[in-house]
Amino acid sequence: MNPGPFTARVLFALAVATVSSGELFASDAGMIAVNVEVNAARPVGAMKPIWRFFGADEPNYATMKDGGKLLGELGELRPDGVFFRSHNLLCTGDGTPAYKWGSTNAYTEDKDGNPVYDWTVLDRIFDAYRARGVRPYAQIGFMPEALSVHPEPYQHAWRPGLDYQEIVTGWAYPPKDYAKWAELVRQWVLHCVARYGRTEVEQWYWEVWNEPNISYWQGTPEQFYRLHDVAIDAVRRALPTARVGGPDVAGSGGAFMEGFLAHCARGTNYATGQKGTPTDFLSFHAKGQPSFVDGHVRLGIAAQLAEIRRGFRIIASVPELRGKPIVIGESDPDGCAACLGPQLGYRTGTMYSSYTAASVAREFALADQEGVDLEGALTWAFEFEDQPYFSGQRVLASNGIDLPVLNVFRMFSKMSGSRLETHSSGEISLEEIVANGVRGAADIGALASLDGDRLCVLLWHYHDDDVPGPEARVELALNGLPPEWTGSRVSQFRIDGSHSNATATWKGLGSPVAPSSAQYRKMLEAGRLAAIEGENSTLPIVAGSARLNIELPRQAVSLIVVDRH
Repeated sequence: MNPGPFTARVLFALAVATVSSGELFASDAGMIAVNVEVNAARPVGAMKPIWRFFGADEPNYATMKDGGKLLGELGELRPDGVFFRSHNLLCTGDGTPAYKWGSTNAYTEDKDGNPVYDWTVLDRIFDAYRARGVRPYAQIGFMPEALSVHPEPYQHAWRPGLDYQEIVTGWAYPPKDYAKWAELVRQWVLHCVARYGRTEVEQWYWEVWNEPNISYWQGTPEQFYRLHDVAIDAVRRALPTARVGGPDVAGSGGAFMEGFLAHCARGTNYATGQKGTPTDFLSFHAKGQPSFVDGHVRLGIAAQLAEIRRGFRIIASVPELRGKPIVIGESDPDGCAACLGPQLGYRTGTMYSSYTAASVAREFALADQEGVDLEGALTWAFEFEDQPYFSGQRVLASNGIDLPVLNVFRMFSKMSGSRLETHSSGEISLEEIVANGVRGAADIGALASLDGDRLCVLLWHYHDDDVPGPEARVELALNGLPPEWTGSRVSQFRIDGSHSNATATWKGLGSPVAPSSAQYRKMLEAGRLAAIEGENSTLPIVAGSARLNIELPRQAVSLIVVDRH
């Protein structure tokens, strides 16, 4: 149910602190009554901006019109604190993007086999990042054509619908000369230091390859250890203070990850002959498992969360590496941003945004439970230039129009400081959601933060099944507030069927294939993060507590912001 003007005013009504939930909800048959408590006096950890990592297979889109616009919006979330990871940065080609493909022509060889370095396209990509306040999470890969032991065929011709393994061509193979591979990496880092400055490049992440435990690497695990060692050594020879890590395995990595971690911790380094490999961060991937059931999308949040737990435990089992920061280098509801299909129909609407809110909150919880240092969870979604409007790829924007999911990150960007203790009567427990997902009752939960004079509460209403369901009536109790917070300004930002939802606006316009200028402007506006009626209300506090009553439709996400003035 989408709130109309009258309902929207009710959504943000302030309740008297003495009203009981029974009195409040007695006349609301069919709605889910939920009590959420936030204790501002009980921090449980840092509200780290783990959400600030993004990525895509196709690096060249970053230099195009809509790609540049979206990069700018990502940079605005946290200037100089957002990182972008891309495949194909060392692939041979003319820089023309395609599905799951990109190229820079950074390395070729002359007729005598001597290296020829050309940083023109790479500079264009990284310049696009830096001009918009984004920093590289620099993936060292894939293999240039002139270095590949199996160069032909080199560029794949995969497109949605074809066998996914058709992407595996000459770029996926080991180098014919590891010394040339190492020197390519060293020269690249030296060039970046010369172009952007040592202090800047020290802030970046450098990692080798992508998902070397599956078909992206057509070599043995030992060959990958060597590839990794010589590349990391080359980075550090160019910039001894560079931040290096990896290996960005598919899933938690299993036996491959265990072998890699043992090698990094105690093995003989292929480049130096010394014990171990420098490691500043560790990375693995975690994906959900969507399906199409009885005519609707069913997401699989349990699969993603269980993979994250396995990844945390594998890393924590190695004493030498247990304390290293962890980046979930791809963290998504499914495994292929470019793929299309009925099970992927969640992407343009509010199912994706509510999933993202619920999953990021659980990533914090899993890191707390396993005692690991979670530094980031990277969303593998960007944009595809000049595709049909809202065509179904896993993206953050379509033709320059922001999708609802991007507004979740705008919400996260307002949260900082300390995470606070929260309790929700409608939240699925961590153990239940990891084991079984959200298949019975909906998951209606909260994540809260406090930073100086700003208190934020993120609320979501999520279910794995994309089917209609009752709204929730949330009584939000803010406890532990000092008396001087009385009269604080209260705002609510919302993503639902009629707020922060350009997809719904496009459909309301008749799903135009080629929107007019007026229609385009309307969709642009609809794609921004919207505040609902009641913004800038004031907050009464009684005995250190305040109450807010909020209607939360299915798949909605709300951010309540309390600013002490």
